[in-house]
Amino acid sequence: MVFKTDYKLENFILNTRWEDLPEEVHERMKGCLIDLLGALIAGSRSRQFAVGLSLAETLYGTGEIPVIGSPKRFNFMGASAAMGHASNAYDIDDGHNIIRAHPGTSFIGAVLAAAYEKDLSLKELLTAMLVAYEATIRSGAAMMDYYQYAHSSGTFGAVGVAAGVGRIYGFSKEQLNNALSVADFNAPLVPGIRSVEYPSMNKDGVPFGVMVGALSILETLCGFEGNKNLLEAEDYAHYLDDLGEKYEVMDLYFKPYPCCRWAHPAIDACTGVMREHTLTAEDIEKVIIKTFHRATLLSKIEPKTADEAQYNIAYPVATAVVYGDFGINHVQEESLSDPKVLAMMQKLSFEVDPKLDKAFPAKRICRAELYTKDGMVYVSDNCEPRGEAHERVNVNWLSDKFRRITAPFVSEAGQAKILSLITGEETLPVRTLVDTVNSLL
Repeated sequence: MVFKTDYKLENFILNTRWEDLPEEVHERMKGCLIDLLGALIAGSRSRQFAVGLSLAETLYGTGEIPVIGSPKRFNFMGASAAMGHASNAYDIDDGHNIIRAHPGTSFIGAVLAAAYEKDLSLKELLTAMLVAYEATIRSGAAMMDYYQYAHSSGTFGAVGVAAGVGRIYGFSKEQLNNALSVADFNAPLVPGIRSVEYPSMNKDGVPFGVMVGALSILETLCGFEGNKNLLEAEDYAHYLDDLGEKYEVMDLYFKPYPCCRWAHPAIDACTGVMREHTLTAEDIEKVIIKTFHRATLLSKIEPKTADEAQYNIAYPVATAVVYGDFGINHVQEESLSDPKVLAMMQKLSFEVDPKLDKAFPAKRICRAELYTKDGMVYVSDNCEPRGEAHERVNVNWLSDKFRRITAPFVSEAGQAKILSLITGEETLPVRTLVDTVNSLL
């Protein structure tokens, strides 16, 4: 493999200015921050976050940087690790179809920690997030091809952390190249499909990607030398051809439900038919979901943990059929033994439709067939998940989602305050935002 170091990516990361970005990118980045803060707030009430706090205390020690949802403070590494455990805890964060992963959650813990540490303004945080997104997504595409395996978010996020934090720390282009190369080389090669079939806190490997990316920054500062990253290879340089012209953040999707994206179209297909024909769960004899192959691999077990509830297709669909929605409250462990939902799970079956499978991963489509006890059959249209890139999801959509998923944890007045800070003055100190969020939890 032939490599060429021309610092194109590094120059983009270090020299991008908020004032030079298109207005649609400004709005998208504020929307991303709203979405990721919502994920962090919800995630801070998870068992996975409790693990992250314990790890940070045990391994990394205390410092001056707070984490969302806790009064405890850590150094950069500890705060990154703790929030890295929270951001993907409920699988409610943004994604990108082509890399089949969640870019934002994979770096936000470290980038937010560094922004607080260095006392950045809101617009400086948003700019660091933008370059982290672009590095994550483009590196992800290169890694997927190079390894010829469906890795997941933590793999690519290590590079995103190096990009965003390297900018915040004021690295030279040479230092940044080193950090990117160390992160790329040592990124956890997360076999995401295994977590789809056998759910656990392993999930998308986000905490480990965050920690590897943060370590790449600290290793660079300590003199560790890496060499070459995949985006410098001639085979993958084309992923940077439109850097600074096309923004991959505009191709993100956003998730209304706290479960694997592959289950989302089945939820909407079922609930759409039920609303249209005024059906209730008591009317249903059986449901057949026609979908793409990867969706059928999702777990169908009766969940005992929050992770088993999220990386599942039968449980979210059954919950939505019974209650008309699938929300954060449904993945709390005290909700998992609901007899109505468990009974509905037994009425579901999942089949591969070759035409729908052929459209994956660019599109995730399913169709639902609902059979009622009076002998009727209701068939949905082909259904895509809501929040896809072509919908051009805006701040209002994401603000509504933020209110819905944080409602168990933040008052309406508190939600309004947080949203007004993110959409208000761009000179706002990140410390004010983080401290305000924590005061409202």
